Amino acid sequence: MTATFPLAAYREGIAQVTVAVFDTMLGMPVRETAGPWTPSPNSLTGAVYYSGAWKGALFVECTREQAMEWTAHLMSLAPPISPDDARDGLGEMTNVIAGNLKPLLPPGVALSLPSVVQGSDYSVRVCGQNLSETLRFEGESGGFRITLVEVIPGK
Repeated sequence: MTATFPLAAYREGIAQVTVAVFDTMLGMPVRETAGPWTPSPNSLTGAVYYSGAWKGALFVECTREQAMEWTAHLMSLAPPISPDDARDGLGEMTNVIAGNLKPLLPPGVALSLPSVVQGSDYSVRVCGQNLSETLRFEGESGGFRITLVEVIPGK
């Protein structure tokens, strides 16, 4: 049985990957910050699930406006950005962050295709008993958060 992933011990790695992805892919500096993040009614949440030797999920939560701005940078598109393009862009950013976190996980982990949920009136439950680590980030476009969830084997 694979030992559980010590999420808190990898907080620095999660922060470094996120900062690097935003810098290299978008040319947008972000930094980890403290404090709560409250989703707005126009929030978008990107999700990628991990399976195999380690099971869990990565969620990236931001406003629709942030997803539009990130997508404009990612795809070199001029505004206005369509809602469909914004969802696709957030899905791609979530996928890239999840993929860059994969080397921190045990070998033999696979990624799902990304999915995106629109709005803030929902709940997500990754089946099984979970551990999670949430980091809040701040950039020119405002605050957003990233949550990494682990499914504890056999629970």
